[in-house]
Amino acid sequence: MTQRSQSHIARYSSGLAALLLTGLVGFQLALAFGAPWGRAAYGGATERPTEKMRVSSAVASVVWSLIALVVLRRGGYRVPPLVPGRAVSAVMWIVAGLLAVGLILNIITPSRLERMIWAPVSLVLLISTTATELAVRGRR
Repeated sequence: MTQRSQSHIARYSSGLAALLLTGLVGFQLALAFGAPWGRAAYGGATERPTEKMRVSSAVASVVWSLIALVVLRRGGYRVPPLVPGRAVSAVMWIVAGLLAVGLILNIITPSRLERMIWAPVSLVLLISTTATELAVRGRR
């Protein structure tokens, strides 16, 4: 594969991941502000998120936003560098690991709605972030 095609893959896959992460951030922010979407999150235990869930969602929205920026930067987009150059690859693999755990949790959740929405999103996020990292590594 040529370096040019690897660059295209990195940009496309990181853009896809950032798009999905933006949706995830929006969902988490809605939960943080009390949206009655609890059946699609936190195991579907409650319709309205509890105060702890709302705080957790607020923190998650910040974390996922930062991850989106790291993934975009890794894919070649011009965004502020949040991670030192030498650590970016390790951070990308940590993100992939978190997404793999998230995928498993979204598959085994008792909430049917959560499985239907977030398991596929988690799978595409895992694939797209991994593809981004592999394409960047292949360019070197």
